[in-house]
Amino acid sequence: MHGYDVKLAGMARPETAIEEAEIPLLVRSFYDRVRNDAMLGPLFNDAVHDWDEHLARIGDFWSSVMLSTGRYKGNPMAMHMLHARRITPEMFDRWLGLWVITTDELLPRHTASALQAKATRIAENIKAAVRIIATQ
Repeated sequence: MHGYDVKLAGMARPETAIEEAEIPLLVRSFYDRVRNDAMLGPLFNDAVHDWDEHLARIGDFWSSVMLSTGRYKGNPMAMHMLHARRITPEMFDRWLGLWVITTDELLPRHTASALQAKATRIAENIKAAVRIIATQ
């Protein structure tokens, strides 16, 4: 055994990791803001017909993204493409702004930063695809 070998069992979570139990409150709090936002609310309220199901699916998404649980089985790109002509670049900025506020409010700094960085990368990819669809 080398001096740098580490046993994983019983180790504290990395400071950037979110706990599974934190995800439902995070998702609900964030989408409460989105639903009531003057810019985002109309689009989301039109697109989402069952908020409980949507929040559960988004919880599965973040669990899969941040904890590698594999629970999310959807295609976020395809879902956004259904609404591409209504989505503006400013909406992505607003969405990320609300995400930053919510994650900063509810999570430790390093965890919030990790989720913010991941959300920014995801948003950039979807934003680029939406821009292509919207200009066709």
